[in-house]
Parts: sequence; structure tokens; C-alpha cells
Amino acid sequence: MKKILYMTDLYYNANGRKYYEEDLYITGILRRYFDIAICNPRDSHSFENDVDLIVFRNTGGVKGFKEAYEKFVERVHKNKLNTFNEFVGKGDMKGKQYLIDLTEYNYPVIPTIDSKNDLNKLLEADIYVIKPIDGADSIGLEFITKEELLNRDIKDKETLIQPMIDFEYEVSFYFINNKFEYAMYAPDKEKRWKLEMYNASDKDLEFAMKFIEWNDIKNGIQRIDACRTKSGELLLVELEDLNPYLSILEVDENTREKFITDFIDALKRMCGDK
Repeated sequence: MKKILYMTDLYYNANGRKYYEEDLYITGILRRYFDIAICNPRDSHSFENDVDLIVFRNTGGVKGFKEAYEKFVERVHKNKLNTFNEFVGKGDMKGKQYLIDLTEYNYPVIPTIDSKNDLNKLLEADIYVIKPIDGADSIGLEFITKEELLNRDIKDKETLIQPMIDFEYEVSFYFINNKFEYAMYAPDKEKRWKLEMYNASDKDLEFAMKFIEWNDIKNGIQRIDACRTKSGELLLVELEDLNPYLSILEVDENTREKFITDFIDALKRMCGDK
């Protein structure tokens, strides 16, 4: 059988999510088809050249191991390591710059800047959201008034600034190799990870596909997170192309089985079995 190095942090503490449960479930199935070893992303160096494929999964925010992550990505390109996801994405894989870029490109995204000098590019708002440009899992996120924002010492290029959007709910669209798999949403916006299955419309999928097509990843799992505004439109919140949590244990059995089957097929192709 082909060898897979499955990178995850089983001890990562994420609000509302149990990474270890998801990854132990998935690897428990994958071991029927592959020789699989689970590895913390900080410890992969010694094993990377001994496997057919490296699967980068629930490692948590890479800010917590930034140096190790950057060295890993450098080795991926230098040594032409076979990875899933492939490291060519423009989303969270490279930080949050894409939110600023997509704002400039007039994509349907929550308007985002990284300098107070660009406030004129944002919607006028009573409350603004600020967060570190290299942050994750709401670490460092703050809600402040415009006056507080103007008086705050914020270094350009280090902090994202957005207007606070009054939305109805958040919804996530999950893809494997650019193929839509399922969607989930949080009907109670105060409970982001209390998710239910969502019946995505053609218009919803057209929205999500704009970002999948823009991102150019052919081999990998991507999650498009969006919010539904009071006026009914969808705006991008996050393009998670690095290590998207799947909420796979919360979907119905048929959806879960279909996703796992497509996942296994994608991994076999990456290993050269198909």
C-alpha cells in the first residue's frame, strides 16, 4: 500500500471543535487503503521523504508554529514534496492578504483594509472589526468604535480592518478538487460551530465557485466561509485552503460516506494509484 504522512495536531484546542475526533475518524478509515502515520506538523521533517503523499489537515493556526510551517513550505517546493492540499493556494495558505486583494478586485467579500489611511474604501459603520493579519480562530479579534479605531496605534500591514456586518447567519461550502461536496450553516450566529446541513441553491454555489476558481487549487480540500447579510447577499468571510475543519461527524451518513469516498479517490490519484 502507498504511504501517507497525515499531519495534524491532536491536542490543538479549538473553540467548538474537536480536531482529534475528526482526524481519528478519518485516519481510521484511510488505514484500510494506505499505510498511514499521524504526525504533528512540527515533527514532519524526518519523515517527509519516506512517504508517497503528505496530507496536511487539522494542524490549528500556523501562527503557533510559524517558523516550522515556513520551513515546511520551503521544503515542499524545494524537494517537490507530494502534498494534499497542494501548496499553490492564495487563501489562508498565505495568510489574510487575499481579503484585501479580493476587496480591491470587487469580489463579494467583507470589505477589508490593512491601513487606517484606506478607511474611505470601507462601508461607514458604527463598529469596526480589527484582527491580526496572521491570526486564526478569532485570536486577537476586537470590536471597536470608529473613534477608538482612529485613536488606536495600528501599524499598517499588520492588522485587518473591516466594518462590522450585521448578518443573518454564517454558511460554509466544502469542496474536494473543486467539486462541491456539501454545505453547513450556523442558524444561531452566536454559535458559529453549532452547525446544521444547508441546502445550497444554484446561486449560492455560483458565489462559492467564484473563489474556488480564483484560487487555482486543483488537488485539495477547500472551505468557503460566508455570511448572509440582512439584505440577502453572501459575502466571503474566509477562504480556508490550508487545513479546513470539515465538521464531518456532524453531516448525515450519506453525505459523510460520499465525502470519504471522494477523499480516498483523490488521495489515490495523488499517490499514482489511479
